[in-house]
Amino acid sequence: MGRAYQVRASSMAATAAKRSALFMRASKEIYMAAKNGVPDPDSNLALRAAIDKYRALNVTREVIDRAIKKAQGGEVEAYASGRYEAFGPGNCYLIVDTLTDNTNRALTDVRSAITKRGGKMGSVVFNFTEYGQLVFEGSNPTDIEEALILGDVDVQHVSAHETMIEVLVSPTSLGQAKAVLNERGISQFTISEICLIPNETITLSGEDKQLFEQLLDVLDELQDVQNVYHNVDLSD
Repeated sequence: MGRAYQVRASSMAATAAKRSALFMRASKEIYMAAKNGVPDPDSNLALRAAIDKYRALNVTREVIDRAIKKAQGGEVEAYASGRYEAFGPGNCYLIVDTLTDNTNRALTDVRSAITKRGGKMGSVVFNFTEYGQLVFEGSNPTDIEEALILGDVDVQHVSAHETMIEVLVSPTSLGQAKAVLNERGISQFTISEICLIPNETITLSGEDKQLFEQLLDVLDELQDVQNVYHNVDLSD
């Protein structure tokens, strides 16, 4: 897979805590997408993207349907989004996005996870660029790039690894890119979202690497954490 995909990958061990946090993450994001638009994925692109994202992570249909029904039923959940920037082990860069009904808890949990592993809060977002990211099965990135360009998509990068293709586009072009790919018969995406990708990456070793991997595991288990972005190359 391309550099961007590798650098964002993290261990998703199927522990009970991680699976519970993943289901909570999916429920909140799908609920918010349905509540802020219409609860129909055919008419709500944000909802469709959220559903595709969590289906690829093996979130059950029951969790997805329950979140949509909650939005349809008029239940009101007061979720607030947050973004926390930090320096992690080995002076790596971290950005943690949260969606929570308790902002004090979210901040405390994220800050505690980072500082206990030698990190500190600080501004790092300027080291990242926002993209629309699509990852799907395929073997001919050149044809895909040409189709997207002809479809007036603002393509930033297309790469391939083994049987997968990764496409990076400007954030505003994500919907159009999916439409062009759908016309080519591509409808199943491993990743389909707006994300932050580091401008440069670093490699950690020794204790720094161990602490960083521990930090990712802890953040994966926090109920308020939605996304974690970093500049560490995890391809090894």
